[in-house]
Amino acid sequence: MQVLLRNPRLEISLTKLKTNTQRIVALCRKVGVSVLGVTKACLGAPELARAMIKGGVVGLADSRLENLERLRKAGFDTQLWLVRLPMLSAVDDVVRLADGSLNSEYRVIKALSEAATKQGVVHKVVLMVELGDLREGLLPEDAVATVGKCLGLDGIQVVGLGTNLTCFGGVIPTEDNLSVLVRLVQCIKTRFGLELEVVSGGNSSSLPLVLAGRMVPGINELRIGEGILLGHETVYRRPIPGTYQDAFRLIAEIIEVKDKPSVPQGEIGTDAFGRKPDFEDKGVRRRAILGIGRQDVDVEGLRPEHESLEILGASSDHLLVDVTESRQGFEVGDELALIPDYKALLGAMTSPYVRKVWMA
Repeated sequence: MQVLLRNPRLEISLTKLKTNTQRIVALCRKVGVSVLGVTKACLGAPELARAMIKGGVVGLADSRLENLERLRKAGFDTQLWLVRLPMLSAVDDVVRLADGSLNSEYRVIKALSEAATKQGVVHKVVLMVELGDLREGLLPEDAVATVGKCLGLDGIQVVGLGTNLTCFGGVIPTEDNLSVLVRLVQCIKTRFGLELEVVSGGNSSSLPLVLAGRMVPGINELRIGEGILLGHETVYRRPIPGTYQDAFRLIAEIIEVKDKPSVPQGEIGTDAFGRKPDFEDKGVRRRAILGIGRQDVDVEGLRPEHESLEILGASSDHLLVDVTESRQGFEVGDELALIPDYKALLGAMTSPYVRKVWMA
């Protein structure tokens, strides 16, 4: 068998990704916000980056240095940002690969200063502020003083403040919490005479404010990944008007089709992952097994493209699907399309067993 024909495969529509980018960029532009395209879910793929740039993003961002290096080697001359806090052990590479980074630790910023001075460059810094989600960020009361300390560092330019919400604590961006960021920017201007060019109001979870026309004046940038990739905001998971939700389709091949009871026979213990399964007796059902499993993707994050199908569960290498209600007569060798959510997309993109097919 030729390697290029192997399943499973992830089909990725560049046209839909470009359209999604254009739509989100246009919506954000109406409220004075620019978009930084986040490529981390697709491992910094140049194909995705080109679609985002064609769609109008002002720069690219990723959480992994390996991905930024991939973009550098592909020849991108747009601004590249590291959006995970830099590791102290990696400051030389951070400065070499990223034009700027998000930061919250003065010790790391000082090390970035030394690395940038040694390399003869100026590294841009956005200081992250904690607004309640309890992931990264300075406490608001420490932000102004930290800016003052950074102003004395060579090779570093503090260009803005930013925040991250929803990712850990599930805290929703609101006019109240984002206003704290804007007020801090004003305090910094008053105290130091410093005009910060970037006020980064979060990620795809801030899109509901954009859609409602309630984005806080003064917020001028969002870091958008999932919104572009999957066509929805990340608070209520509602589709963004004019975008596609199926830019990614995971294709898996049927390796068995049989009529079987819906409840296992015999004494029930735990499954391959130490969980005791629970089954509903629906009688004999038509079941298909797909050649994909938990080693390839987060199966809980998949939904069949055809609504009549139902995913029953999975082991490491097999995905079981109830096809009884489908009017299509499935056979061994047929393919089924599955739509991934964000966590499933992360797994499929990272898996060496899932072939990635970039399509026009």
